[in-house]
Amino acid sequence: MKTLGILGPKGTHSEEAALWLKKFLREDFKLEICADIFDVLTAVKERRLDAGLVPVENSLEGSINITLDTLARSDTLTISRELVWQVKNFLMTKPLVDVRDVRKIFSHTQPLAQCRKFLHKNFPDAEIVATTSTARAAELVANSDENFAAICTERAGKLNGLTIAAKDIQDNPNNSTRFFEITYRPRDAALIEHFDGDKVLIICQIDGSRAGSLCDVLNEFAKRGVNMTRIESRPARTILGAYIFFFDLETDAGDDALRESIKAVYDKSIWLKNLGVFPVIQP
Repeated sequence: MKTLGILGPKGTHSEEAALWLKKFLREDFKLEICADIFDVLTAVKERRLDAGLVPVENSLEGSINITLDTLARSDTLTISRELVWQVKNFLMTKPLVDVRDVRKIFSHTQPLAQCRKFLHKNFPDAEIVATTSTARAAELVANSDENFAAICTERAGKLNGLTIAAKDIQDNPNNSTRFFEITYRPRDAALIEHFDGDKVLIICQIDGSRAGSLCDVLNEFAKRGVNMTRIESRPARTILGAYIFFFDLETDAGDDALRESIKAVYDKSIWLKNLGVFPVIQP
């Protein structure tokens, strides 16, 4: 049976997304709980897991840097699919706790940022504490004798005996997170010939000291009708001012246009990696 790694403990948004795949797409796999995102990706890279489902970007707070940086540094990880997951955040406390008495709120940094306006309006004096995951926040609140609260999934709260104090507290109702399912690909795997999927992700480093170098790269896509849905830059981790770029490309332009544009960008890059062609699932 396939093993799929996710960020733990039980009750994270990652687990909710994985359970949806299991239930509604009727997929048969065993979930493996990992301590953090890096552990998920490392386990896939070392072939201790068949795949990992990890967040890559939130619509309100942007990219998940550890996912991008790990993909950029690996030669054996590839993307098999993308899942766009609607995120709902709940404020949860132990039973009988008066929400007006809450003085400390726990959650992962992403949900804390996604609920910034709610927290500022309703808990301006509360101490905000970041945790490794929303599920871990629920555990901390459940194991405390104080009037604490957690921002987490409803499932995480219920697993830890918490009750809902407020629901859908994210600042934007359209809050969603993109997840990548990551699998192992041998270093000597064949190059992609046919772009059978919705998107392709490439990563490259270009010479930033030359004026117009990024514009030249973007023009290779534009003149062949290849639509770019996302561009992201991250430090190259070599010298100050050196950056790598992530390009999400739609496949509608066809195999020839994609193949030619990626080859042209490769010729203008210090290095380039193709992270794979993959479908996009939107529940």
